[in-house]
Amino acid sequence: MYFYDDDIQGFIEDNDIKFIRMSFCDILGNMKNIAIMPGELSRAIEYGIPFYTSDVLGEKPTTLMLKPDTHSLSVLPWRPQSGRVVRFFCNLFNTDGSPYEGDLRRNLGMTVEKLRKMGCNCSVSTRCEFYLFKTDINGNPTDIPFDNGGYLDIAPLDKCENARREICLSLEEMGLNPISSCHKSGPGQNEIDFASSDPLTAADNMMHYKTVVETVAATHGLYASFMPKPLHDEIGSALKIYISITKDGKPLLDGECSEGKAFEAGVRRYLPEFTSFMNSIENSYQRLESMKNDGTLLVMENENIPGCEPELEIRSADAYCNPYLTLQLLLEAGIEGMEKGLDSFSDNEPKLPDTLREAMELTAKSEFVARHIPASCTDNFVRKNKTNQKRA
Repeated sequence: MYFYDDDIQGFIEDNDIKFIRMSFCDILGNMKNIAIMPGELSRAIEYGIPFYTSDVLGEKPTTLMLKPDTHSLSVLPWRPQSGRVVRFFCNLFNTDGSPYEGDLRRNLGMTVEKLRKMGCNCSVSTRCEFYLFKTDINGNPTDIPFDNGGYLDIAPLDKCENARREICLSLEEMGLNPISSCHKSGPGQNEIDFASSDPLTAADNMMHYKTVVETVAATHGLYASFMPKPLHDEIGSALKIYISITKDGKPLLDGECSEGKAFEAGVRRYLPEFTSFMNSIENSYQRLESMKNDGTLLVMENENIPGCEPELEIRSADAYCNPYLTLQLLLEAGIEGMEKGLDSFSDNEPKLPDTLREAMELTAKSEFVARHIPASCTDNFVRKNKTNQKRA
């Protein structure tokens, strides 16, 4: 929902909003928030809400300020209709009012602005897969899939359709743009697709999406897993990212434009160096290993489909990534390809690292990553990753 600042207070009062969640994303892609009361919103918009960074950002403890992006308001539909709850995504500031360098959401916005200054307009859509598992009598997750359905199955084989429908309706009620859903190949595996939007909105939608899926699954007595390879003998779950770029109203990624080819070449060249951010847990590499004989990691989509804009599809990412960081690095890689006039090597797949350790070593020595990600963020990622390998 989009509001001018003066309109927000009226919306809060008219809709009986009692709690406001001030949300942001840590380096590993986990949603964090502070809940404030409506009377604090004006102060939050003008000055920010302070919080202590200990155990959140993984760096020397300090105090930062959360300021809501007032264009990002969403009502949480699963909360009570009386005393409702809304969420804002926030930007991070130092206490002196200067932007915090590790604010990855802002940094993505700066990369999008860089593309705009080059005369380019970028859109991103995502398709994110997940498994639904049964829970035991105590509500704890099991490794038993909710059904034995397969690709594009319908009921009764597809027992997940009611949960998927509720997820889509919740997303739509929040002002997001799901466009389709289906049962995927694995038992209990599902996918929901989002419409194209600007990169910042696409990243915000991804953060909302995971929260909605997990919440709705729980109301059905199920456990939603975004683990890249939750079942050893079944297909893994991907976060597929689709990037389209136009310049002067013309698509760049049509397979013919030299700038579009250079953009693709940049992504291919630098992708291995930031794979640790896109695939941030050990389990990610079990999925990537299983993909080696299943097709390409980057492909051009929609080149010959009427009514569809050509897109670059990136298949290697998974839902354990930080979407702001992932999209920023993908776009920066493409920008560098355009600036350097790189040649496209569409027949040469990027050689991705085989393990998380190898991926992190590539990132640590990458000049590309160092140019675009503050050293404090990379150090933060390394520290927190070492202590979070078991998170589900």
